[in-house]
Amino acid sequence: MNVQDPAQPGQGRQSVPQQVSFDRGELGCILSLYGRMVAAGEWRDYGLSCLRDVAVFSVFRRTAEHPLYRIEKRPKLRDRQGQYAVIGMDGRILKRGHDLKTVLRVLERKLIRAVDD
Repeated sequence: MNVQDPAQPGQGRQSVPQQVSFDRGELGCILSLYGRMVAAGEWRDYGLSCLRDVAVFSVFRRTAEHPLYRIEKRPKLRDRQGQYAVIGMDGRILKRGHDLKTVLRVLERKLIRAVDD
């Protein structure tokens, strides 16, 4: 039985990445929204986790509490529902899709309501 190591190049398989992360454009889009929400007084802190299967940008109202929202990137879901998701504090998926800007619009509406109040 011949077992190929997927980490070795030239074997016909793609190497599996060690961790998932947001690229510069994705982070720019997320941080732009984050800055506007901080200016509106809605958000105060964030956390960033880059794991094997998912990258997570967590948003907090205060440092020592559970995140208000999690913005997740799961490349394995790219061909299904979409690799980006916004998840609420209660674990509900608020929006999922293939385009990060479109997915983040669910939080943009909350910014518009916060500014109007």
